[in-house]
Amino acid sequence: MQPDLILKNANIANGQTGVDIACQNGKIVEIASHIDVPAVEELDCGGMLVSPPFVDSHFHMDATLSLGLPRMNESGTLLEGIALWGELKPLLTPEAVIERALKYCDLAVSKGLLAIRTHVDVCDYRLLAVDALLEVKKQVAPYIDLQLVAFPQDGYLRSPTAKSNVIRALDKGVDVVGGIPHFERTMADGAQSISELCQMAADRGLMVDMHCDESDDPLSRHIEMLTYETQRLGLNGRVAGSHLTSMHSMDNYYVSKLIALMAEAEVSAIANPLINITLQGRHDTYPKRRGMTRVPELRNAGLTVAFGHDCVMDPWYSMGSGDMLEVASMGMHVAQMTSREDIRACFDAVTTQPAKILGLEGYGIEVGNKADFVILQARDTIEAIRMRANRLFVIRRGKIIAETPMAQTRLHLADRPDHVREHEYAPGQ
Repeated sequence: MQPDLILKNANIANGQTGVDIACQNGKIVEIASHIDVPAVEELDCGGMLVSPPFVDSHFHMDATLSLGLPRMNESGTLLEGIALWGELKPLLTPEAVIERALKYCDLAVSKGLLAIRTHVDVCDYRLLAVDALLEVKKQVAPYIDLQLVAFPQDGYLRSPTAKSNVIRALDKGVDVVGGIPHFERTMADGAQSISELCQMAADRGLMVDMHCDESDDPLSRHIEMLTYETQRLGLNGRVAGSHLTSMHSMDNYYVSKLIALMAEAEVSAIANPLINITLQGRHDTYPKRRGMTRVPELRNAGLTVAFGHDCVMDPWYSMGSGDMLEVASMGMHVAQMTSREDIRACFDAVTTQPAKILGLEGYGIEVGNKADFVILQARDTIEAIRMRANRLFVIRRGKIIAETPMAQTRLHLADRPDHVREHEYAPGQ
């Protein structure tokens, strides 16, 4: 059978170079050093890196691109962001939420970001954002895998309608059970919220993803409770703790116990480097904590660890562009993961690791998997992070859905080359 598409002369993240990848009916059918059969379409990768699509395991699409509505977050703090979101919620319309979300999805595709787990606030009794994002999920399904988390932003026990709203959101088709135990009124309420929400997930056969210990308080211990409930209910491998920033400030002895318990329960960890280092440490003078969780230690214990973008131009974060390579780069720097192996792991933290957390089927560059790729203007994953590499082609199910010209700069210098392409300037090239 004639392949629909062959990618020629590709480098892939596992270290293979100069390989061909044949695709048929939206799936990978062959990977070899040379595939000598005619295809409907051939794409010469020229030794560039072919990666599976980027995956964002933690985002807030209901708030994205709302920067400045109804006002700016002047302090830049988490709590002012939450308060500002509370002011914006009554002003939301389904049309505006859908329009902003679709606009962001366009941006995501241009960046090769084809799978997103987004938390959606369920504390508005109208469930306006839930209905809006369910519509967005339907519209973008041909090109983005969008997974929704029922997120009681104002607290599962603290908000008077959150309990019933979480159930209503799940009944409408929201995929994952969320929570925010550190925002409850007391530590005991936080623990109770975890217990009730995990039970709900167990009863429904759903995954769990909770904002957990998103503070600088070293005594915030909700991840311990989440780990306990995971074991008690047999949810191993289906639970993620997002942020986990208090771990940055915890006593080392306690953390040595905690991480082992997390590994035993197969709880995944999702750090959000851009937002964690922006919102945490706000009460410090100097030295100032940066707040990101203990990524190297979690990885070394065998946990699945991913990086999320979290926010793009919203009440909490005025920056962002949907670029998961920016997220990987920030995570690498803040976690001091600068060995060759660690830098490659940071690339995995925005590709293969979040794909595991989301439970994406057929993900990755292997025969039989879906023909979803990003061709980057870089020769390997380290170079991709270093340069935040240009996305030359984005491919979904064997079809090109986005492309960007090769980035180069023309020089006007005597006795020097007439152009610069960054990927050609690495040592040994």
